[in-house]
Amino acid sequence: MAVLIDSPVWPWRGRMWSHLVSDVSYEELHAFVAVELGIPRRAFQGDHYDVPADLYEIAVAAGALPVGSRELLQRLLAAGLRLRKPRRPAASAG
Repeated sequence: MAVLIDSPVWPWRGRMWSHLVSDVSYEELHAFVAVELGIPRRAFQGDHYDVPADLYEIAVAAGALPVGSRELLQRLLAAGLRLRKPRRPAASAG
């Protein structure tokens, strides 16, 4: 299993959050989240789940590997599982 989690340093709505990804498959990630964290599938953000700080230690105890944000992104990219945001068209000068 290669489920990775970064530190809960991302603020949103008064809470701190981590990113949880798999560098193997989305199916692995969905299964881990459903069984270990109980986060609903509708919370999936295209290539990751946002995990509140209060679930960070639970995720690690369940087998998620703590890594830095850069390593998490690099491994997601290397696995071909990073969902890239579409580029905005350049503004026309006219």
